[in-house]
Amino acid sequence: MNDENYLVDLHCHTTASDGQLSPSDVVTRAIERGVNLLAITDHDTLDGLEEAHGTNNASQSPLELVDGVEISTRWHSYDIHIVALQVDRHHPELQAFLARQRELREIRAREIGNRLTKAGIEGTFEAAKELAGNAAVSRGHYARVLVERGIAADMAGVFKRFLARNKTGYVPNNWGDMASAIAIIHRAGGVAVLAHPSGYKMSAKWLKKLVREFKEAGGDAMEVVLGQQTLEDRANLVALSHLNGLYGSLGSDFHFPGSFVELGKNLYRPQGVTWVWQTELWGTRE
Repeated sequence: MNDENYLVDLHCHTTASDGQLSPSDVVTRAIERGVNLLAITDHDTLDGLEEAHGTNNASQSPLELVDGVEISTRWHSYDIHIVALQVDRHHPELQAFLARQRELREIRAREIGNRLTKAGIEGTFEAAKELAGNAAVSRGHYARVLVERGIAADMAGVFKRFLARNKTGYVPNNWGDMASAIAIIHRAGGVAVLAHPSGYKMSAKWLKKLVREFKEAGGDAMEVVLGQQTLEDRANLVALSHLNGLYGSLGSDFHFPGSFVELGKNLYRPQGVTWVWQTELWGTRE
């Protein structure tokens, strides 16, 4: 696992949340792309993991598949995500917590639809609900709906024009705090990782504050290598992890096949980082 050719991706999504490939297809694609260690981390749900394990166990070249989930939390006015790795997916408290998260997602999703309707864009909640299927409706589903209707050219354009802070369809998050989520992750046997720290559109001062308070809340690691980032960003995140005594993690944040974000792509590991899967926390937390 120390081999630089050992390909790790600890952050990806399936149709169990807002990804566009089924859990089985994500596992198959990861194997085809040579990924050795994969974590499926759908938003606030564990629903895709059983299917993923079934496909992996039946494959000719199974990978090491980690049970994970990406949990939404509130920090000041920011929507901060925590990737939980190595959790017990059958843990009753974690399951109850995620069920409540889904209820909060439904409330927020309906309000996004209401706000878009008031702006003259009707029927978006129903369309997003149909697109989501059995998954909870997310902003990603809304973005796909608006792109399909030709209201925006791409999903990034939807977020910029309609779903970002202070835009027509923006609804403030209604999540719980970081510390509570981290405590539940630990009680479920998992490791708490701060997801895509440089993706929250905050100043350097606030990013430093976020990483420090994540550590103070009991956080274990942070993503320092992302599928899309500059060398400067990578170096900054590595420095922040060292400064705050956090292990390193990495992930593509894969949602669908594309030329820029892909399973295992561009996840080069810099020297001088203690990776979370190489530590005593990996699979041993009580």
